[in-house]
Amino acid sequence: MTNARFIKSVTDAAKRDVPPMPWTRGARRALMIARRQAAAETRKSA
Repeated sequence: MTNARFIKSVTDAAKRDVPPMPWTRGARRALMIARRQAAAETRKSA
């Protein structure tokens, strides 16, 4: 059954590859947000 083999490979990959959770991105995310806010402050509308 190729379908069973596909399901098994997908579940194995899901167990092996753990995506980063939002709370683990702390410093990098804070830096990105600060950079975005600084860029928004420097812009002026007409």
